[in-house]
Amino acid sequence: WIAALNAEGSWIIISADRRIKKNKAEQQAFKSSKLVGFFLSSGLQKSKLTKQMERLMALWETIEKQADLVSGGAMFEIPMKSTKLKQI
Repeated sequence: WIAALNAEGSWIIISADRRIKKNKAEQQAFKSSKLVGFFLSSGLQKSKLTKQMERLMALWETIEKQADLVSGGAMFEIPMKSTKLKQI
């Protein structure tokens, strides 16, 4: 999926799939792509969907600004409580 989206152009990914952080091949593919990723923290990933959506909406402007500031291959964690994104 990383190669397919990369071929299409600059995408911003929001995902709860944190395996990319642990799978070295996927992580390398992502870091060498034009994609920018925002991944739910483990606590947020385990939360109800309404809580996840609440956090995304609360941080939406921050996510948009961060995506504009970085180049492809950047990955960030969306926190459960904080308003600061953590770079992965």
